[in-house]
Amino acid sequence: QVQLVESGGGLVQAGGSLRLSCAASGSTFRVNVFGWYRQVPGNQREPVATITSGGSINYVDSVKGRFTISRDNAKNTIYLQMNSLKPADTAVYFCYAYGSTFIQNYWGQGTQVTVSS
Repeated sequence: QVQLVESGGGLVQAGGSLRLSCAASGSTFRVNVFGWYRQVPGNQREPVATITSGGSINYVDSVKGRFTISRDNAKNTIYLQMNSLKPADTAVYFCYAYGSTFIQNYWGQGTQVTVSS
């Protein structure tokens, strides 16, 4: 099992920055992919950024050049640095873990990010 706890959300003005953190615990050595997803009420959860155990990184087009995902293996923490925030980035952000040997994917409880115009 893997436990994920997000922090760092909040209210920020357009153009501002936030850094989200995801503290992972449990069988993190079995995780192949960590990622950040976001969800707006009434919409499906969408991927924002992912990072593999080998260090490969992917971003959704709408955040490329503005968001950066990173991982501190010593702290078992995944970060999402969000710069130049836009009102369209307003959502609940969830940390995610996938492992090929797991029977399920794991999610954090989510953290609200609100960007005012």
